[in-house]
Amino acid sequence: MSRHRIVLAAIDLIDAEGVTAVTMRRLGAALDVEAMSLYRYVNGREDLLEAVVDALVDTIEIPTVGHLQPVDGWQGFLQVLAHDVRRLAAEHPAAFPLIATRHPAAPWLRPPLRSLRVVEGFLEGLMARGFTDAQAVEAYRAFTSFLLGHLLLEAAMRGAEMSPVEEPLDEGDADLPNRDEELSLRDFPSVERLRDALTEDHADDEFEKALEHLLVRLDLEHAQ
Repeated sequence: MSRHRIVLAAIDLIDAEGVTAVTMRRLGAALDVEAMSLYRYVNGREDLLEAVVDALVDTIEIPTVGHLQPVDGWQGFLQVLAHDVRRLAAEHPAAFPLIATRHPAAPWLRPPLRSLRVVEGFLEGLMARGFTDAQAVEAYRAFTSFLLGHLLLEAAMRGAEMSPVEEPLDEGDADLPNRDEELSLRDFPSVERLRDALTEDHADDEFEKALEHLLVRLDLEHAQ
């Protein structure tokens, strides 16, 4: 028995029966152990769901510079990354709403790119391909909004439960969300440098820009 094995069993249970099926009792039965024995490895259901999200997001791969040769521009970089996140949503549609809706460890870790490794790779990948700091941050906001809207809709069409999971009581020392001050950014220099810019709230402006781009695209389609 290990924390990793428990998390994988939880993912399998979510894939098969949805997030609401995940209880410590059901998980213990799936692993053929007493539910109480699981608490040696996880601090309860809240901690378990956080671990599920972390494990799934950790499968996202960031294309390194040179990996997309012979053409390695920023467009190809974003296309490959977008398709990999879509792969995650397609493989785990019942779990994707967890990735999309649970509070990340910091408000500037926007779903579904919600790990320091992924955000650092995203920013570094764009800046290595010619983006300025400000342009990379703007792209991060627009890209995550695009992914979230499309992939949540696809997950819903695949039958995923869109209503939020009922929040359980904190069990023991569960890893609670939004502990921004406890995140160590030492190994993520781009995130650390751009932390203030990533934190800024531009929701109104982002919505208007997205709507404007949609109208321009529809106008072009209508004119053809």
